[in-house]
Amino acid sequence: QVQLIESGGGLVQAGGSLRLSCAASGRTFSVYRMGWFRQAPGKEREFVAHIIWSGGTTLYADSVKGRFTVSRDNAKMTVYLQMARLKPEDTAVYYCALAPYAGQGYPTWGQGTQVTVSS
Repeated sequence: QVQLIESGGGLVQAGGSLRLSCAASGRTFSVYRMGWFRQAPGKEREFVAHIIWSGGTTLYADSVKGRFTVSRDNAKMTVYLQMARLKPEDTAVYYCALAPYAGQGYPTWGQGTQVTVSS
């Protein structure tokens, strides 16, 4: 069983930066893609970014493109979300998720980490 542990959330002023981390652990597991999602109060969860583990291809939501960067460390089995030029509307609980195979959704999710951007 794979587990995802997130860290790095917090309170930051608008225009600031934060880096989220998500470490995957478990006995044996496959990773095809890891994604970041977020859910703001009263809103549905939305896609933020993903990275294909082999090759590093990335995809971003339009709302974060050019401000957020997703990356991974193969040796540490960790995915990162570097967030820059943060806006109050980026305030949300951020979740990482793991898709073990291509063509599948995300069966494994982290516990979430709060990001709050003050104006």
